[in-house]
Amino acid sequence: MTSSHTPEFHMKQVDGRTLRVARWPARTGAGANRPLLFFNGIGANIELMAPLPERLDDREVITFDMPGVGESPDPLLPYRPWMIARIAEQIISDFGHDKVDVMGVSWGGGMAQQFALQYPGRTGQLVLAATSAGMLMVPGKLAALSKMADPRRYTDPEFMLKNFRTLYGGTTDGAGGHADRIKPPSMRGYLGQLAAMLGWTSAPFLPFLGARTLILMGDDDQIVPVANGTILKTLIPNAEMTIINGGGHLFLVNQAEETIGLIRDFLGSGRPLRAVA
Repeated sequence: MTSSHTPEFHMKQVDGRTLRVARWPARTGAGANRPLLFFNGIGANIELMAPLPERLDDREVITFDMPGVGESPDPLLPYRPWMIARIAEQIISDFGHDKVDVMGVSWGGGMAQQFALQYPGRTGQLVLAATSAGMLMVPGKLAALSKMADPRRYTDPEFMLKNFRTLYGGTTDGAGGHADRIKPPSMRGYLGQLAAMLGWTSAPFLPFLGARTLILMGDDDQIVPVANGTILKTLIPNAEMTIINGGGHLFLVNQAEETIGLIRDFLGSGRPLRAVA
């Protein structure tokens, strides 16, 4: 694996919002695998998920900074998950894709569920990592949640590294690189993401989710305990769950090779379906 797999960046106007969008073209096996649409965690800029497409380089990967996160301008108006799903649907259409596999981590796992429920015909397979069904969730540890509310986790790398295990659990492998890639969200952007999820839950609709689904949870996750994955697996008909031993909330960072291997095996190969021009 090399670090030369860099994305194309685009500033796109979608539904009246300006968003920074990243697209990693497939490096190997181009045209053989379905593209992957990725939804990031709360406050997380595109650069934080870069290790995923660098390793998962046999398929195109598409993601975007949420309003007020990374280099996307602040939201002028509030938004809800269904709006983000509609934005994502328009973005994949702009890139010529009719059907994509979908993945979401933590907060982004809620967006991934919303997309799959809202656009079942455009969703291939679904990967949910360290996430929950929204309002219907088992909360994490108070020590971790209190550290999450501290803005220094974005602005002060020393604070992040000192409190990494309290915040996320798991090992500290890759913590330094994670801290270096952080670009703090604006206050309006961060609060906008929090507000978007108020009252939201996918639970009543998950029994109707048709996508084959992989749920990945860390057994040492301080923010989203494994019980949340069990709830998802119980509600989603075509779900399988894998627990990452020793995995914290950021097992995609700390145990990247193991985790991405599981994702690659699950997604397998699927012919990319293109939208009609």
